[in-house]
Parts: sequence; C-alpha cells; structure tokens
Amino acid sequence: MTTLLIDGQWVASQSGQMIDVINPCNGEAFTKIDRGNAADIDLAVAAAQRALDGAWGAMTATERGRIMLRFGDLILKHAEELAQIEARDTGKPITVARNDVTAVARYFEFYGAAADKVHGQTIPYLNGYNVSVVRVPHGITAHIIPWNYPAQMFGRTLAPALAMGNATVLKPSEDACLSALKLGELAVEAGFPPGALNIVTGYGHEAGAALTAHPGINFATFTGSPEVGVMVQEATAKNHVPCVLELGGKSPQVVFNDADLEKAVPVIVKAIVQNAGQTCSAGSRLLVQQDIYDKFTAMVAEAFNKVRVGSPEQDLDCGPIVNAKQHKRVSSFIEEAKASGVPVLAEGSLAQGLSAGGYYVKPVLFGSVPRDHKLACREVFGPVLSAMSFTDEEDAVRLANATEYGLAAGVWTENGSRQSRMAKRLLSGQVFINCYGAGGGVELPFGGVKKSGHGREKGFLALEEMSTTKTIVQFHN
Repeated sequence: MTTLLIDGQWVASQSGQMIDVINPCNGEAFTKIDRGNAADIDLAVAAAQRALDGAWGAMTATERGRIMLRFGDLILKHAEELAQIEARDTGKPITVARNDVTAVARYFEFYGAAADKVHGQTIPYLNGYNVSVVRVPHGITAHIIPWNYPAQMFGRTLAPALAMGNATVLKPSEDACLSALKLGELAVEAGFPPGALNIVTGYGHEAGAALTAHPGINFATFTGSPEVGVMVQEATAKNHVPCVLELGGKSPQVVFNDADLEKAVPVIVKAIVQNAGQTCSAGSRLLVQQDIYDKFTAMVAEAFNKVRVGSPEQDLDCGPIVNAKQHKRVSSFIEEAKASGVPVLAEGSLAQGLSAGGYYVKPVLFGSVPRDHKLACREVFGPVLSAMSFTDEEDAVRLANATEYGLAAGVWTENGSRQSRMAKRLLSGQVFINCYGAGGGVELPFGGVKKSGHGREKGFLALEEMSTTKTIVQFHN
C-alpha cells in the first residue's frame, strides 16, 4: 500500500519507512501508512508548482467548480465506504462518521458552486485611469489537519483553496488519515489535474515541519494545539508566508435563570460528548446562574448518567479517545480532578463487550469547579464538562472570558436585550444563542480569537483567506 499522492500518482515515501495505524477500539495496528519526510514534501511542492504553471493554473473558475461538484457527487456515491473507513480509523460512532462524510460532500458542493462567483471591484480614480481590484490565488497552499475530524477537515481546508485556484499539499494526521486518502483517490477520479491536490502522510515533526517551512509554499493552514500553532507561525514567518490557525478552545455554555432549561439540557450534553469531546469548539464549561445552579446541574446530571460509550458499530453516544497518548492525558485530567476533591455530579457508562485495550473513557460531569482549577481554564479535549456558577450578567461575562481561548460560546436566555449584550461582550469567534452548533455549518465563518488562533474558515470568508488581491491601474489617453 502506498499512501502519498504526488502529481496525480500514488507513490511510496522516499525513505521506504512506514507508520502503524492503530485501531482506537482495541489498541491494535491494522494497516500502515507511508512515513513521508522532507524529500517527499519537496516532490509534492514541485508537483503543485507544475500544476499551477500548467493545466490547473490555466483552468477557468467555472471548470474548477465543475470538477469540485463532480467530486462532491463521487463522495456521496462512496458515502458508506468512507463512513466505515472514518469510523474504524477514529473510533467514532458510525452515525457520526456518516454525518461527517455528508459534510465533506457539502464543502465541495458549496465551494464548487462558489468558484466562479468571486467578483472583483472597480475604483473611481483620476481621469484617464481605469482601476480594478481582482482576487487571485495565493499559489501553493499547505494544509495540516488533525485527527478528530479527518474527513470533514479535508473538505473544510481544501475546498475553498481549490475553488480559488490554488494548488494544494495536504499533510493529514498520522493518527487518522485513511478517509483523507480515500478522498484523494476520488479526487483523481473526479478529474483534478495532476499536482492540484497532493497528499503526504507522515509525522508532524517531519513531514508537517518540512511543509510549513518550505520556501515554495505561499500560504498555510493548521488546526491543532496552540503550542504547535506557534511553531507553524514561526516556520511560515521565515518565508513571509501568511497562515490561518485554528487552535482549540474552552468554550462556555452560559445559562441564565430565564432560559428554557428543558431545551438546553440535550444540546449542552451533546456539545461535550459528541466525538468523545474531541472537538475544538466543544462546550466544555457549563456556567449556570447561581439561583438555578442546583436545579439545572441536576437536570444535566440526569442526562449525563444516560450517556453510553461504545464501539463504532454499537452507534452509541460516543466512542473511544483516538490514541494512547490522548487517552492518558484525558484520564489524568479526570483522576487529578477527583483526587483534588472536585465533586463528580455524573458519569456516563461503557457498553458491554468492549476490548480492554481500547481507549475508552467514561464521560464525566464535574460540579462546583473552582475558578482557578485547571478544569476551568485548560482544554481537556475529552468528554469532560466543568460546571460553575455565576451571580449576574457582569459575572457571567467575566467568567466566560476568563480563559486564554475564544473559539465558540453558547448563551441560554429568553431576554432579547441580554442576548445582544452577551453576544457583543463575549470574546469568541462564534456565539450561539439558545442553540449550539459546535462550529456550525459550511456556510458559517469559523475561527477564534486569543489563543484559539486567527483567520477564518468556512463561508465566503474562507475564499478571501485562500486568495489575495491584485490592484490593476490602467492609464488611457
């Protein structure tokens, strides 16, 4: 099996080395991927440049859009196969994997249809001059995606880049990339010219580092931890290459005493247990107004106790953590919190018959979490919900903003004026009022502030991020 897609061909890594792919449901290896490195990145970037200089660069926006729409159709035709691949690779419930695949198709439908609808502008200037501003692709764009939503992230980052005419190099996570590889196979079938879309598997510190530092790229996107995000920025800055970073969050769900509590409970629970809490915009902090704190946390606890964890085919509320390292990290957060005396209000349960080697964690609802506790400010990236109380609106804003992150937030209140005030004052890239979308749909711009990163993905803003402007000044007599 060869897992590098370079210049339209599947090839082996230059080193010939491989990486085991581990099933998170049992901790056992079930296949291998190529361990790409700097030499492979060189080949991929060179292929991307040839695509820009050749068929891909010469293609009209309408033609690009048609290829992308064909790709979307192919994804839907292979939806069940892709979902099974995604579920096995990540451990997520099969229904969630199916939804992810549908979302990938939607990305290519949305941006394929938008490819020829990005218009420029004219500027009134001096007599005798015609001035226009047009949007042009960056050139070669680098994309490093994480393991939590490999299929969705493939579409989220590549679709707007390709729609704008960039040639792309993708480095998926070594922990979960099999759906991305299948999507690469379908992209070739859809008709993308050789070099327009290249995929190099491998470790982040090898292939990923070589990609972000490569002098041949013109733009980069990265989703992952703030620590690695700093490394990505440092690498791209040396070549004066801009980047979009999405670096996680510690998103609050703020519940006021006039909220529809029955409506809020299932949304709040789903927002933290979905994908085993391995979602950057997971609602991991539950902030409840003091006079309803006991009542509402009891309601959430009742729902939380019903959460069940199982293997993909069991199709329960959530699956295992993706790998051994992350499993250890999440488990240590839970055990340290229990040892420090933070009350456990509820725990989910594990289904029968699960492998002892699987990376399973019981979802936990902690109550009365001290404001200075690590559970109140650090991203767990697992199914752990921290409940805290606040007194009034001012206190709610202060508590909600009291982390280094600012990716998403939920506000639950029936007071329209308060909804507007909270939405304005919360330091967050997205604010959901009486709902929570964990990032929302393809159409909704997504990204953070503070250490959640910068730049925007999704929506039409992603097309702007994946392009730059050129001002053309024409003098005529």
